[in-house]
Amino acid sequence: MSAQAAETGRQVGVSINGVTKVYETRGEPITALAECSLDLKPGEFVSVVGPSGCGKSTLMLMLAGLIPSSSGEITIGDTPVQGPYTDLGIVFQEPVLLDWRKVLGNILLQVELRKGMKGKDYEGRARELLKLVGLEGFEDRYPFELSGGMRQRVSICRALLHDPPLLLMDEPFGALDALTRDQLNLDLQSIWLQSRKTVMFVTHSISEAIFLGDRVAVFSPRPGKVVEVLDIDLPRPRHLSIRETPEFGKYASEIRRVFSSLGILRDEDAVPPAPTA
Repeated sequence: MSAQAAETGRQVGVSINGVTKVYETRGEPITALAECSLDLKPGEFVSVVGPSGCGKSTLMLMLAGLIPSSSGEITIGDTPVQGPYTDLGIVFQEPVLLDWRKVLGNILLQVELRKGMKGKDYEGRARELLKLVGLEGFEDRYPFELSGGMRQRVSICRALLHDPPLLLMDEPFGALDALTRDQLNLDLQSIWLQSRKTVMFVTHSISEAIFLGDRVAVFSPRPGKVVEVLDIDLPRPRHLSIRETPEFGKYASEIRRVFSSLGILRDEDAVPPAPTA
């Protein structure tokens, strides 16, 4: 744990209890989540993996208080989420950077929009975060001058600038090439090991979920709910080579087994019939 985290004790748990989300449409209502429950311990990294459209992103938006739940309760620490919850950081699927602001300006926007905070007071921390993710010297670059992976690193710095105890990440590496994604997995693990923030990390990748998570929550198809939670007992820091070990493979096989039981994976349908004489 970092010295700052130890001094402030800024770790929070999350409780998601029987949460349902129904979207009203011009046709039939769409139930995105149904009786979804999941707890995150303070300082825990929880990966969430599931098929497209199962409500993973909806759950994250409700955690942030950006959309209301239809029923159930979400609590962060001792505070029920009943509106926008600001003491957290969010990293979306796309970096969502402002093209007309340089890298440092994009990061400082996090505090400039918050009442009582001034960007100049956080410039030093912003530079430290950029150095941490390997972007020292890029403070005065514009987003169009950066690669996709570099832009996503900037968005991570922005989310961490105000030192939130809770970090929500919604498929942040899904659009990146495999090599960049591997490196960002390593970078994110390093950042988390230093800060021990509570993290909910949404992904479609079984391998990524296992590599990063203390636990992996497996979601059902829509309406989504947690159908199984796996404790990942692998040593940290984890290196990419751990994905080739039998222990890692067992976790991946178990998650695929769950998906097969839910009809999400149908290996037998992918096998062509044997040729006839």
